[in-house]
Amino acid sequence: MAKRKIVTLPGDGIGEVVLQQTIRVLEAAGFEAEYIQGDIGWEFWRSEGNPLPQRTIDLLKEHKIALFGAITSKPKEEAFNELSPELQSKGLIYSSPIVGLRQHFGLDICLRPCRTYEGNPLNFIRRGTTGEIEEPKVDVAIFRQNTEGLYGGVEWSNPSEEVYNAFMTHPKFKKNFGATPKEEISISTRIFTKKATERILRAAFDYAKKYGYKSVTLCEKPNVIRETSGMMYQMAKSIQKNDFPEIELWNTNIDAQMMWLTKNPEDYGVIVAGNMFGDIVSDGFAGLIGGLGFASSAQMNPDTGIGVFEPTHGSAPKYADYKTSIVNPIAMIESAIMMLDFINENEIATNIRNAVAEVIKEGKVRTYDMMKMTGRADVVEKGAASTIQMADAVIAKLK
Repeated sequence: MAKRKIVTLPGDGIGEVVLQQTIRVLEAAGFEAEYIQGDIGWEFWRSEGNPLPQRTIDLLKEHKIALFGAITSKPKEEAFNELSPELQSKGLIYSSPIVGLRQHFGLDICLRPCRTYEGNPLNFIRRGTTGEIEEPKVDVAIFRQNTEGLYGGVEWSNPSEEVYNAFMTHPKFKKNFGATPKEEISISTRIFTKKATERILRAAFDYAKKYGYKSVTLCEKPNVIRETSGMMYQMAKSIQKNDFPEIELWNTNIDAQMMWLTKNPEDYGVIVAGNMFGDIVSDGFAGLIGGLGFASSAQMNPDTGIGVFEPTHGSAPKYADYKTSIVNPIAMIESAIMMLDFINENEIATNIRNAVAEVIKEGKVRTYDMMKMTGRADVVEKGAASTIQMADAVIAKLK
């Protein structure tokens, strides 16, 4: 039987090392695959003017499943200045390659689980009513609409007359911005469609039903952003009432949610939100389970079977230059576990998940972040585990 082919997209900075160590864990757990590397990231922007070459799109179209490391993204002017000189007259504009992948393949379902591991010294703690220390268990699955909203890329600086005049037809734009010269205006749109909104809502409710969560929380701002958040809330109420009456629908505003998540995080189960607010609330909950070193994600299109699995941390380029890699690979390993679940390799996924849990609970091997150290090159000499040592520890716990 031919091996499954997995596209690997190391990207930039620490992406390559965490991906390499994750593949070691996958192989040690008995997952047999052929890994095909795709080109993506900052170096391809600089040298080719395209951080997401067509050849990489073709690879994912053919093989459907990808493990993604991390990318570097910089503001518009910095991105332009780093282009090869011969490309700077081509009118090229940088855009995030991972956002490009999501939009090209319709990877509109983003799942970001945030679960505490027993024994993790970075777990959120609080004081109880009599002053005792409490460590609430966090078990939250965040569904983020992945292709629309503020990340849709429909934006302008110094908009054309056609665009400007269209916005001027809205009375509030005319009243509040009509006296501002259009060359002083930048506009970003927040576009929600009913089709994509229904898909992410149903994905959240389906997940809650499958895994026994009692509630789905819509985390938006319908009292102010009345059209987009308002539409999402009305659709959520209809879907819950008609198809999932046994699951409670909670409605929270994004700003209030960021306060409540440190007061009663154990109360939340599944959270669903648009693109920006989903990004924000998932990072907030990630902080309760140890930070971005533990934050994994999946971007999926169930209709096509295409999935990209990645940690939510950045490329951390300064760490990439260290002689010994110190970064925590657990977020990348957890992303690979999500990949295994997606392709129904559930036994291997459970084996790796349990191994990670045992390493953390035992507490003998901890990366610099778990030891609350500053990320300097000498942390391994001071007792922190390297990236490789953490991967070794997980491998040693595999059954």
